[in-house]
Order: sequence, then C-alpha cells, then structure tokens
Amino acid sequence: MALDEIKNFVAVSDRLGTAGQPSEAQLRDVAAAGFDVVVNLGLLDARYCLADEAGTVGRLGLAYHHIPVDFTAPQADDLRRFFDVMDGAQDRKVFVHCAANYRVSGFVALYGEARLGWSAAEGDAHIRRVWEPNETWTHFIAAARRGGAGV
Repeated sequence: MALDEIKNFVAVSDRLGTAGQPSEAQLRDVAAAGFDVVVNLGLLDARYCLADEAGTVGRLGLAYHHIPVDFTAPQADDLRRFFDVMDGAQDRKVFVHCAANYRVSGFVALYGEARLGWSAAEGDAHIRRVWEPNETWTHFIAAARRGGAGV
C-alpha cells in the first residue's frame, strides 16, 4: 500500500504528512516511509478509529500523541497542545491524522502560519486541498489567527 491510498493523504513536506484515519496496514506503511511520530487529532469513536492505535503505533516503534479534538467544538487549548507536540518534534518526521484530515488541515495551516512562515493565503490553500471549512472551523481559524489560541 502506498501512503497516497490513505484517505485524504497530503505530503505537506518531506518531514510532515497528514491524512484521514489510516488502517493498521497503512500505519505500517507510515512507519516504512520513515515517519517517527504519529499525532491523532480524532476522537476515540469506534466508527472512526482503530481499537488500539496507540498500541499499534508503539509496536511499530513510533512515538504516539493523541489530542482528541471535538470536530463540532475545537478549542484553543487543543491547538496549543498540538503546537507543543509539533514544536517538540521539529527534528522528526511527523504524520498527523484525524478521521478525514479536516481537523488536521486546519491545525496544520495554523501551525504553518505561526511557525513555518506561511501566509494566511497559504494556510487557506492548504486547508482547501482537503475541504471547505464549515462555519465552526471558519470562526475557530479566524480566532486563532487573531491570537485567540495564545500560540
């Protein structure tokens, strides 16, 4: 299996990849592709997640971080936690996912703007590679850009 078979996979850079929920087999592909860290922004909901993703990732020798972000109510604290994890993994290859890469695209766009020198237009273009944000996410992203997330 190739990484691009993972739902909504986006190779953001040679050190950052994002996607929707991978299967166990696809997590093996993530490890084989040289990723060191897996960050999951999805909720622990049996409809959208693996039964033991943390265990699977650990057995593959990768670091695992779970930051459950409620899609209907993302919080500034969630974004701060994400920035902390990403800041701590700057020298590592990171794979970030949620159920469909919607939450992730928003968080990665904001991280790109705050830490990687992206413009808001570049952040918006990154998000729109995957989806058109709904009202909740449009407001959340705007608040974060105004400094509402404190990152």
